[in-house]
Amino acid sequence: MSLETPARIARELARRGYNAEREAVTLLAGAADPATALDAAVESAPDDALRLTTDHVRSALSSADAASGTGGDDAAAAPPSADAIDPERPDAAADNTAVSTPPEKPKNSATESSSPVETKGSSELDTGSESGTATRQPQQPDVAGDITGRSTGTGEYGDFVSVFRDRYEKLSEQLRGRVNHRPASAIDDMPGGSDVAMIGLVNDVRSSANGHWIVELEDTTGTFPCLITKDRDIADLVDELLLDECVAVEGTLSDDAGIVFVDALHFPDVPRTHRPNTADRHVQAALVSDVHVGSQEFMADAWERFADWLHTDEAAAVEYLLLAGDMVEGVGVYPDQDEELDIVDIYDQYERFSEHLKAVPGDMEIVMIPGNHDAVRLAEPQPAFDEELRDIMSAHDARIVGNPSTVTVEGVSVLMYHGVSLDEVIAELPEGKASYDDPHRAMYHLLKKRHVAPKYGGHMRLAPEERDYLVIEDVPDIFHTGHVHKLGYGKYHNVLAVNSGCWQAQTAFQKSVNIDPDAGFAPIVDLDTLNLTVRKFA
Repeated sequence: MSLETPARIARELARRGYNAEREAVTLLAGAADPATALDAAVESAPDDALRLTTDHVRSALSSADAASGTGGDDAAAAPPSADAIDPERPDAAADNTAVSTPPEKPKNSATESSSPVETKGSSELDTGSESGTATRQPQQPDVAGDITGRSTGTGEYGDFVSVFRDRYEKLSEQLRGRVNHRPASAIDDMPGGSDVAMIGLVNDVRSSANGHWIVELEDTTGTFPCLITKDRDIADLVDELLLDECVAVEGTLSDDAGIVFVDALHFPDVPRTHRPNTADRHVQAALVSDVHVGSQEFMADAWERFADWLHTDEAAAVEYLLLAGDMVEGVGVYPDQDEELDIVDIYDQYERFSEHLKAVPGDMEIVMIPGNHDAVRLAEPQPAFDEELRDIMSAHDARIVGNPSTVTVEGVSVLMYHGVSLDEVIAELPEGKASYDDPHRAMYHLLKKRHVAPKYGGHMRLAPEERDYLVIEDVPDIFHTGHVHKLGYGKYHNVLAVNSGCWQAQTAFQKSVNIDPDAGFAPIVDLDTLNLTVRKFA
């Protein structure tokens, strides 16, 4: 394999298990014999090195120059220009065709509050060079909302008070411009028949004997009951309410001032006027999750086809790989899981995952968050992997952050959340409003509530912290989740919501709970347009 281009050098280093500094790759590309220089640099690197540094390369080039009697500075020519690049193209898998939805899966139907995602094939790619190829030049992502290193919760009463108070303050701020809020204590002192508005967390939802709904709201001063009659247009919205989420109501106090008759119900929501940010150049990101290395059903062949495709000219614009949790299958996650494991040791699972990650081009920027199968605490928000696991997965120098985190790439903000709360949302909401077959619709509700896990104390574990890291304070441009192993995507108020499926075929446990996974798909988003293409590798 000829190694005269930076892209080829990065791929060859990744194949040998090395990441490399950008300047180191440039020096190798500019050497008189890049292949020999690469061999020398690898040989001169320490045995435990996973990252090839500029110093390693300079030392190797100096030694080679001394042996040949040439001067190091004169021997290193400038790397070839983009116009001269004609990289070797690995064969693409036969099934790697661009699709807008998986086979036999209906397209997402548009709703009143969402617009469909436009898709386009990779024939429209613009690689930014006359020869049709270009080396990746990703930017370092910015990260916000990461709890890693900031967890202070001890499980004491004060922590619960703090997290709920912070949740209320953040979400009520989103609603105060829409209603003339009065605290519960002030409403208690108002005369019957008064017009009132209140912002509070949903403390209870119950039906009355005649079929009306009583929603009890709580703020920092107390609680107050609100009545939504069954003949109101807003009665259907009661089905969407989850305990502990923040809403606002407007209405009139009863004659005895003991209850509010609700005329309007408001969610924090994403403004309909939201306009997402886009990149100022043509660049793409691959959104994947739920790799589950270590499972007997991990689809290694599909992953390798995906990795091979990333090396092709067709994928030249894919500069970012965003992994939304569950890198490995884990151990003891569900009953009798050990009977479905291919690798029984958790550290060996991460070693194998790292090997599969090495197949991805070395010049891609990788960001990963943990999931509920990963070796971090189960309670959300989850901090990033510890140092021992980071060392195992260090070959690509991936950006490892907590769950959830907002990652900004090329000016586009991506809220990455593994998605355990989707189980709760799908279970609590009526079938027509959320289902496993259309996970993106459950994601719409999280955006509407501006919180990735609104219900506290359900089946999922939530950690009381000084702050509520699960509030969606700033509207993201893209919302990326996984967990449910189903592919789904669409736009909600111009936010692209993507649940990226998985890389694990159906397990015996999944079959027992009637989960039919969408496996081997890679959603590819154009960061300059937020259009989406879904590619199948299984």
